[in-house]
Formats: sequence, structure tokens, C-alpha cells
Amino acid sequence: MGRGFLSGEIKRFEDLAEDDYRRHSPRFQGENFDKNLQLVEKAEELAKEKGITTSQLALAWVLAQGQDVVPIPGTKRRKYLEQNAEAAEIILSQEDLARIEDVFPKDAASGLRYPEAMMASVNR
Repeated sequence: MGRGFLSGEIKRFEDLAEDDYRRHSPRFQGENFDKNLQLVEKAEELAKEKGITTSQLALAWVLAQGQDVVPIPGTKRRKYLEQNAEAAEIILSQEDLARIEDVFPKDAASGLRYPEAMMASVNR
């Protein structure tokens, strides 16, 4: 979920281990990091209002996009697998969806998804 950004565990660039691949991701560098962290903080506010995690909010939003859309979250821990599964039970109202869309318009994330060399091979 957002390369771990939505977990709430990453608050500073230094929170990433020295060998973490995200240190090379444009979305985790400089001004992009700060702008994306502000988006995460807004997501945390919305999620807190609903009594859910930001990851659950993100999954519930994806599930609300239509019957032909299926999120494929990855996790290493059972706790997060269970939280992710619980997201299927969360119903977002039209008001919830509108608020999310206001906070996160299309292409709200700052910075390229991957470093330029990798972007050259995406969507070929």
C-alpha cells in the first residue's frame, strides 16, 4: 500500500533502512517525500474518523471502485493479512468516497512511481 507509506510506520526518510530499495524511489525522496507524507497524514485522519487503519481505508476505496476491480495487497505478517481481509467488510458511503476523492485526486502522489530507468520499461 503505497510502498508501505500508508502503514504509518514511515515518517522520515531515515526510517528506511540503508539497503531499502525505497531510498531510490522518487516518491520517497526530498520534496516528494514531504508532499506524500502530507497525503498519508490526511488519509490517517479520514481512517481515524471511521475507526479503521489507513490500509483498510485504501482497500475499502479500491473495493468501492466496482465489481471488476480487485486489490492485491502484499504483506509479510498475519496481523496485516487479517486487517486487510477485514477491509472487505467496510462500506464507504458516497460522502466518504467524495471526501477521499477531494483529498486524493488522480495523480495526487508526488514523484515518479519508479526511478526513470525503470519507468522506461513500464507499460510497454
